[in-house]
Amino acid sequence: MIWNMGKRCNLIALLSLCLCLDQVESRTRLDGLSVTQFVSLHGSTSHVEALLGNSRPSPETYKTVRNAFFNYEESRALGSDLELNTRELQANETIMKAKVTELSEGEITPHLFKPSQHIFNVLDAINKTELFQIMKRMPKGAVLHAHDTALCSTEAIIELTYRDNLWICQQPGDLSASAMRFAKEKPAALTEPNCDWSLLSEVRQKYGAVQVDKYLSERLTLYPTTDFVDINDAWTRFMEIFTLLDGLLMYAPVWGEYYYKALEEFLADGVQYLEFRSLLPTLYDMEGTVYTPLDTVRIYVETLQRFKDQPEHKDFIGSRLIYAPLRNTDPEGVLAYIVILKQIKEKYPDFLAGFDLVGQEDLGKPLSNFIDQLLEVPDDIDFYFHAGETNWFGSTVDENLIDALLLGTKRIGHGFGLVKHPVVLDMVKKLNVAIEVSPVSNQVLKLVSDFRNHPCSQFFADGYPVVISSDDPSFWKATPLSHDFYIAFLGIASQHSDLRLLKKLALNSIQYSSLSVDEKTAALAKWQVKWDEFLDYVNEVAPNGASPSQHLD
Repeated sequence: MIWNMGKRCNLIALLSLCLCLDQVESRTRLDGLSVTQFVSLHGSTSHVEALLGNSRPSPETYKTVRNAFFNYEESRALGSDLELNTRELQANETIMKAKVTELSEGEITPHLFKPSQHIFNVLDAINKTELFQIMKRMPKGAVLHAHDTALCSTEAIIELTYRDNLWICQQPGDLSASAMRFAKEKPAALTEPNCDWSLLSEVRQKYGAVQVDKYLSERLTLYPTTDFVDINDAWTRFMEIFTLLDGLLMYAPVWGEYYYKALEEFLADGVQYLEFRSLLPTLYDMEGTVYTPLDTVRIYVETLQRFKDQPEHKDFIGSRLIYAPLRNTDPEGVLAYIVILKQIKEKYPDFLAGFDLVGQEDLGKPLSNFIDQLLEVPDDIDFYFHAGETNWFGSTVDENLIDALLLGTKRIGHGFGLVKHPVVLDMVKKLNVAIEVSPVSNQVLKLVSDFRNHPCSQFFADGYPVVISSDDPSFWKATPLSHDFYIAFLGIASQHSDLRLLKKLALNSIQYSSLSVDEKTAALAKWQVKWDEFLDYVNEVAPNGASPSQHLD
């Protein structure tokens, strides 16, 4: 009877059932279960227990058991279910050679191993490696966790600041900027003391374009700062970038242009599909037009269609919106969000992927504050909640992981704290809830310092449904996805992890997207074309039967 009460009731019922089954299993398990019996019970090596007996094994027996143990453990790793074809095996040799080279160098001089350091300190060095060049060329499928105003490269943003009628608010006699805004005349004064508006074109004339652009580049990323006191300090500086960008990007003509440029950069980096989170801010123009959140979505939809219509973008799959307003609100605020959410669903059903709440989890309101309101969201709108982006264990913020799961989230954003919740981890696998892992973001925002200690190592090792994303690549001068793939493959995954993991991550990104079954089939076909081209690149097979290409650039 409980199975007819809706999806979220089904989820809770399944959770209870699984917990009961686990308890039954634990009661029937033998107390003296040994490692070799464990391998025998769960693997295909039933002879192991008999070979060992009660005395120490012979060297040959030990070697047999050890091989069986390793085979079983590796059989649980993400990507182990894939079998590489001849071309993939050939490419795998090249990729693993590049990976092992960096690992070997790191073992000799551990302090120089790039994933053990802050990425800002090694960004240039990473860009020169053979492995990173391979990651750049690899078709990585989709980015499923990114925020709309932190997508584009710094260079693209600086280019936008050359538009006419852009003003910046400065302190007197100082090259500074606390806000930007487009206007035909000098904007109204801000509340910030001694801040006065100047045309950016005149500021460039005064200080020189090179110096102004350098200053803006530093203000629009966290790079190269690594010495934040703590996570709150990092987030404060992080949010200041959004504040500075608002007046530039929320100018309606720029909003669409920025999105178009982001799609270009993502496609160039091997990303063929993008699901992004957006606050849907209120836009403005210089004519005094009144914009609504639906207008913001409309500009997205129109820009996306214009992008897809270009012949050079034929390999692009698409893009969708996760409406994700700020979590620092009250129940009435969430109800207001849901009104907007329903309007988007009604007018742009094919563009809306689902709903989330965003902002720093440690200082934000937990999901438990809004359960009654969130349960009113119609069943045909999916959740994609941020949860577990914290180092605290047992706090109300940490419990977002439990509430996200019980609310039926399709994916978990970050999930950094998942390893502290064995029941949630168990249910994530049983319910096939994907974990959106953004390695670079987790380091820059002070959750982890050495990527080798990232909890995603466990997710990889035990075959959890992981997708690799980039969160806010613009703010750390990273590529749309290649840097996160490089770190995940070299610094987080096992040394034994190979092309099977990389391929699985790409396939996962499409499988766990919000696309329909038919759309996923079409998406995989587009991805396969690029994958075959990638294999030719790595294997140095030139197109159209021409002579072999040069070595990897």
